[in-house]
Amino acid sequence: MRCSRCGADCPADAKYCGQCGAPLAAPGLRASAAPNDETRGTVSTLPGEMKQVTVLFCDIVNSTPLTERLGAEGMRDLVHGFLGSSLAEVRRYGGTTPQFTGDGFMALFGAPLTHEDHVRRALLAALAVQRVIGEGGEAADPERLELTVRIGIHTGPVVFGPVSDNLSMDYTVIGDTANVAARLQQVAEPGTILVSEATRRSAQGYARVEPVGPLILKGKTEPISAYRLLGVSHRRSGLRESTSPRPTVFVDRESELAILNNFLRQVENGHGQAVGLVGEPGIGKSRLLAEFRRQVTDGRVTWVEGRCLSYGTAIPYLLALDLLRSNCGIVETDTPDLVAD
Repeated sequence: MRCSRCGADCPADAKYCGQCGAPLAAPGLRASAAPNDETRGTVSTLPGEMKQVTVLFCDIVNSTPLTERLGAEGMRDLVHGFLGSSLAEVRRYGGTTPQFTGDGFMALFGAPLTHEDHVRRALLAALAVQRVIGEGGEAADPERLELTVRIGIHTGPVVFGPVSDNLSMDYTVIGDTANVAARLQQVAEPGTILVSEATRRSAQGYARVEPVGPLILKGKTEPISAYRLLGVSHRRSGLRESTSPRPTVFVDRESELAILNNFLRQVENGHGQAVGLVGEPGIGKSRLLAEFRRQVTDGRVTWVEGRCLSYGTAIPYLLALDLLRSNCGIVETDTPDLVAD
């Protein structure tokens, strides 16, 4: 084996160069790293993974008449500006866009990077897209002011991954969740955002919606309950108990609760404590704190909570501001600017 730093010859089983001491590549590493003729062109990928996500579909209303009026090049410039503004908002809230439809796109929240608040992120992104399109962005093209979009959102399980190991392509989602989101987008009124019952239920407590009645969607045998999204509030904290009518059973966290109660006893004895709770998304951190809070609602302590968001415009001392809003009677209306924390 030849050292890549000094060029000295070294024994095949050596881990370090005898001349300069540089680490040597493990035997067979270089050979495996270089593709041969048999493996060249084969894409090594991970198998599809089942994930709980929120899917957003958005497209331009009346794109065919627009193309006829603007021409191919004018429509291309219009779509370019629309996608530039829209995808910036999707990325701002941690979404990805694995699919484009010519005059629209599909956005995904919760994959490949898992987010516990993927529903909230999708709703905020939809409102942000609607807002920037309505404002016309910074483009000087007057045609952009006439641009109208419709959006459909649905939450549920999908298989996330590549379609084939032998095709070089981006990851995508397969499942009924994406189909329902696409159908909701197709039946939405121009300039509106339709969300499914599953999305509304997940966003219960911070999303303002109005029912639009059961809808017959193409390919679905049963009517689908849908709601028009009106706004999203930042008021609900992730530590509060879920308002779901069917809460899951809390199991297997007795030791963690015992640790928290031990720290509480030290606080009651006059020893201040700061506790950090860390874990993978979806592992049950918020639920653990909700159960702990339920145990201390006997007046033993005063419970205050605040929340910092990982997206949007950074605001110094946001956690302190959220604590003040929650506990000092500060009232704020639900406007899009307030959710861009």
